[in-house]
Amino acid sequence: MGDVVPAPWGAYFVTGFDACSQVLRGRDWLAPDFAWQERQAHTERWEAPATREMTKTLSRLNAPEHTCQRRSLGNLFDRSTIQRLTPHVERDVSRLLAELAGELRGGSADFAEIVSEQLPISTVGSWLGIPPEDYPGILEITHNQVYAQELLPTKSQLGVSADATVLLRTYFTDLIRQRRAAPGNDVLSGWIRTWDSLEPDREAADETLYRLTMFVTIASLETTATLLSAVVWQLLREPGRWSWLRERPEHIEAAIEEALRYDPPIHINTRVAATDTELAGVPIAKDTMVHVMYGAANHDPRRNADPHSFDILRAGNHLTFGGGAHYCLGAALARLETRTMLTQLLRRFPTLRALSPPEHAARMVFRRVTSLRVTI
Repeated sequence: MGDVVPAPWGAYFVTGFDACSQVLRGRDWLAPDFAWQERQAHTERWEAPATREMTKTLSRLNAPEHTCQRRSLGNLFDRSTIQRLTPHVERDVSRLLAELAGELRGGSADFAEIVSEQLPISTVGSWLGIPPEDYPGILEITHNQVYAQELLPTKSQLGVSADATVLLRTYFTDLIRQRRAAPGNDVLSGWIRTWDSLEPDREAADETLYRLTMFVTIASLETTATLLSAVVWQLLREPGRWSWLRERPEHIEAAIEEALRYDPPIHINTRVAATDTELAGVPIAKDTMVHVMYGAANHDPRRNADPHSFDILRAGNHLTFGGGAHYCLGAALARLETRTMLTQLLRRFPTLRALSPPEHAARMVFRRVTSLRVTI
């Protein structure tokens, strides 16, 4: 249908790899921030509490505010941070796979529930100093909150998101207050010190800290969990693929990149035109929404030949982590968790099999895997 396809609501779907890359990296394309929302004729969607709350986070900010907040975080997961986190991730994976083994002794187990859902919250939770007993609650809130980030959320979905947003604010505001009272050497205490030096207004600093901590936490959960399930499913769905990679562990990272290309955890992202412009030969007026279709871009045959086949040795390209100023903060962490999980899983379960394809939540943007039944 083309690189740029009209949507019924006056926006455009962007499908081609190069066109999507141009939107993600170009300065002519902005996140739909408050300034843009206030210029819209139909404001009901943008006035929803959960939508307004997410508009305050990094994913919906533009320069200069986005630049300031991003710089305050530094390179969140640089090489030294990944090295420090590696033994913690390895221990978490070992623990979760032991639980998986126990369930498999009964015949079958839900890989998504036991491993994929739990590893990201364990990793980010320990990194931020979140008590483990709070993990289940944070997961439930996150699953409910992301409806506000759907392409066309219903009124009832926005209501569910609104309730979850209140709980997120309460939890992370309390977490920051507690950490202020008893600071340590953890990353959140470091952010508090950074923002106290940047912002003399303590209340304003705490508001920014809440948004950063909340966003980094929830952005790390469903996306990585879905990647973990997706890579396992792609390796199990074809006979011989699991054993092939088990015998060739040097290709584990290539398998992860192909899973990221083949079935990205997020399928759609939205930008707006900063000015009257043109995209792939199509005139786009200022303030018009364009929806970047990650899955379509990754399957563009002009960039990845035979795109609908899962080829571990492809060495292809993907846009799954975005691009430009909004490139995914947690890309290195997601790769660490997936690599560690897959390395141990291949070694420990040589005869692992999928009983059925994964089940997904009924969504268009966040491709949450709700279940993946496996056996040995």
